Amino acid sequence: MTPPPSTEAPETDIDADWVNSRLKRFTLLACLLIHGLLVASLWGQWTHIVLVTVGFVVVTSANLVFARDFFSRHTRLVEAVRFTMNMLATVFYGMASDWALPVWLYLPLNALWVDYFADSSARPRLMLLLVLVSGAALVDGCPPFLPACFVLLSLLTYFISEGRVFLTHHALRGLARQHEELAQAHAQLELAHRRAREQERLSSLGMLAAGVAHEINNPMSYVKSNVNALLMDLRALKQLPPELTEYVDDVLPATADGIRRVVAIVADLRRFARGDPGALEEYDLNEEIAVALRITRTQVQAHCEVEVTLADLPRLLGRPGQLAQVVVNLLMNAAQAMPGGGRIHLSTRMEADDAVLCVRDSGAGMTPDVQARLFQPFFTTKPAGEGTGMGLAVVHGIITSHQGRIDVESSPEGGTCFTVRLPRIPPLDLELPGGPLPSTSTTKSRSDAA
Repeated sequence: MTPPPSTEAPETDIDADWVNSRLKRFTLLACLLIHGLLVASLWGQWTHIVLVTVGFVVVTSANLVFARDFFSRHTRLVEAVRFTMNMLATVFYGMASDWALPVWLYLPLNALWVDYFADSSARPRLMLLLVLVSGAALVDGCPPFLPACFVLLSLLTYFISEGRVFLTHHALRGLARQHEELAQAHAQLELAHRRAREQERLSSLGMLAAGVAHEINNPMSYVKSNVNALLMDLRALKQLPPELTEYVDDVLPATADGIRRVVAIVADLRRFARGDPGALEEYDLNEEIAVALRITRTQVQAHCEVEVTLADLPRLLGRPGQLAQVVVNLLMNAAQAMPGGGRIHLSTRMEADDAVLCVRDSGAGMTPDVQARLFQPFFTTKPAGEGTGMGLAVVHGIITSHQGRIDVESSPEGGTCFTVRLPRIPPLDLELPGGPLPSTSTTKSRSDAA
């Protein structure tokens, strides 16, 4: 008999060894039953029974050796030898038994295992087997009615089996497509959930920062008023003790200047937390850079040398608080790339109608694999729990919402430069605050997302 044609092992969760074992047992059982019927039809013809049994043992053993796993692929030579052996064995069984009825059961058994979709040469081999066996039977004097019936039965078995295989293949392809679509939908849903949770957390932090700034601003107004009143009263005195002169000339003015700086930082923090959700307004980019430098003084300037080169810029139109957030995120990103310290150079210039901001650092460079993913939300190379992966995604969204562009130049040897270009007067159809968060980016990128 002809075992099922070999195919490549599909990468599924099905245990191929278990399937092969079941198929082999079924095929061997069918062959034993057919051989038993053949022996029964030859009962009393002991020589023929011995010859048929010896041939059955040899052919069945050879088939088991040649077939190995039904999901492995034969070589052309092995398949040709196996096909020829089974065809000759079927003819031998027929001639030894005068083409008894059990011999013809081998034909539909062969047709049952043909899988044209796995092996395109299987169908021609089956047709050749049917023609040669039926032709040998007719030449040997077998009535034509018997081979005609079993050839027809074999063809019906083959076409029914082929149809079932086709439906199975089609169903598996459909299931594979559905699985892929579900996996993509699940990944997108998980990303949306993570983004919503992160945005909620950032919103809560912004509200907390605004509340803290408000609470600081109230007592600072009293301190500022009292220090200014004390300074004015002391200056109004005509005769001051020598020990108070130093306070009037140096200590109290320095204290008043420190209070003004604290008030300015608090105002910057409130505006930064609010995010400027209102209408567009004119702003000075250099002033927003100064705001960002004050906000990041502790985190950045404590261990990094910051150089600032600001050109005279015209006033731009946009949301200044968001642009301060851009500078803060870029400065923090540069500082995080240099945990051991380094140099950051921040500069501005005008090019045509665009204001250009450059933030260059001497930190670690980037690998090509990381470059293409830098502006994706939640992408970070930091260990779990040490980064949100939102800093540069937010930067990209704000710049895009202002109809600007951000480019990055970096090399694995070290050093990175972020270049932000902002139109002096952007189109009026600016998006909601924060802008869109990109899913992909083709811009060269930093090796660490803030």
